[in-house]
Amino acid sequence: MSDDIAPAGPVGSAGAGVADRAAPGRASSADELVIAGLVPLSTCDWPDHLVATAFLQGCPWDCTYCHNPDLIDPRRAGTVAWSQVRELLDRRQGRLDGVVFSGGEPTRQAGLADAMRDVRARGFAVGLHTSGAYPRRLRELLPLVDWVGIDIKAPRGRYAAITGVAASEDLAFASLRLVLDAGVAVQVRTTVDPTSLDEDDVADLSATLRAMGVRDHVLQEMRTTGVRPQYLAALRRTAARTPPAPRRADPDPAAPALPSAEALPPAEALPPAEAPPSADDEGLR
Repeated sequence: MSDDIAPAGPVGSAGAGVADRAAPGRASSADELVIAGLVPLSTCDWPDHLVATAFLQGCPWDCTYCHNPDLIDPRRAGTVAWSQVRELLDRRQGRLDGVVFSGGEPTRQAGLADAMRDVRARGFAVGLHTSGAYPRRLRELLPLVDWVGIDIKAPRGRYAAITGVAASEDLAFASLRLVLDAGVAVQVRTTVDPTSLDEDDVADLSATLRAMGVRDHVLQEMRTTGVRPQYLAALRRTAARTPPAPRRADPDPAAPALPSAEALPPAEALPPAEAPPSADDEGLR
C-alpha cells in the first residue's frame, strides 16, 4: 500500500464535530496497536503533504503481488509502540502536516479510532491507506479521516484471483462507495499487474470508477522488490509470452510498462505455498 517500511497543516473538515479524544473515563486503545514500522517523514504517502506513516500489522487478503508480505500475518509482534508515534509528533509540531495509517490493512485493528483521535488532538491531519476490506469499520472511521487512499485492484470478476478472498470485490467497492458518499478526499490506486490485468481490464475499471464519481485514479507500476518468489516466477512467465508493445513516437512517461523477462530478477527456488490468513468475521462473513 505504500513505500517500503523504515524502522503541520490544519485539520480538514472531515473530522468536524467529532470528539478528538477518547471519552472521559475510558482508556485509550491506541496503545494496543500492533505497528510493524514507522516512517518519520514521507513525501509520497499523501499527495502534497509531509507526513509520518505508520504501518499496521495484519491483512485479511493475500494479494499475489504484495510487496510487503511480512505485514500479512496478524499474529506477528509489532516493532513500534504507539508512545513512540506520540513522541515523534510532539517533536515534529509545525513540521509535519499529518499522519498516514497504512499497512497491512489498518482498519482491522480496534485501536485505530483512538489513535486517529490522538493524532487529531495534537493538531495533525489524518490520512488512511486501505484496501476496503472492512466497510463497516471504515464507515465508523470516516468522520476522523481527512484523506483516503484506497486500493481498487481490478474490475468486477477479477478480484478473487488477486486477493485470494471471494468476497473482496464486493467489500472493496462498498468501501469506495462509502468514502465517496462521505465526501472525504480520496485517491483510488490500481496496481497494473500484468499477471492478472490487461489493457482492457484497466480501461473497464477506469470507466467504472468514473461512473461512480472518482476524479483521482492513479495507476501504479507493480514492484519486483519485496514480492514473493512465486510472483516473480509468474511475472517472468507472463513477460516471456507477451510480445513487446510497438514503440510509440511519443510514449507516455506515466504509463506503467511491462518489464521484459530479461529485466526481472532471477527466479528463486519456490517454497511451498502458504494458505491465506483466516478472514476476520467483521465484514468478511
